[in-house]
Amino acid sequence: MVNIASVLKSEIARVARKEVRAEIEQLKKSSTSQRSAIAQLRRQVALLEKELKQARRQVVSAARTQAVSADDKPRRFSASRLAAQRAKLGLSAAAFGKLVGMSGATIYLWEQGKSRPNAEQLQKIAGIRALGKTAVLERLSGG
Repeated sequence: MVNIASVLKSEIARVARKEVRAEIEQLKKSSTSQRSAIAQLRRQVALLEKELKQARRQVVSAARTQAVSADDKPRRFSASRLAAQRAKLGLSAAAFGKLVGMSGATIYLWEQGKSRPNAEQLQKIAGIRALGKTAVLERLSGG
């Protein structure tokens, strides 16, 4: 005769395997859908980063085109010419920066070529270039 305990044990194991298999199938389906959602989000992030990069390029391009004065002359920047202009006027970097509305340290960075002025600052530098030494000194003393 068959031992009732062994039959009961094997039946419980069979039912438990069936339950576990059903749970695992649900988890596999959920995992698959989660992975596809993650992949889709990664594609969206990559697309948005690409669009952001293009937008930044357009902003830089627009800023460069804004460096055009009212008489449509493009404003170029040369670090050595800025240093020469400052020396010609006999101004310190701090004094020149005061005219442009920047600090002396920023003027030094421009002269060393480590940074560049933006379009608005190029306009101010061009305006100072048109002035003589006495006019520049009057501006500094007058505010």
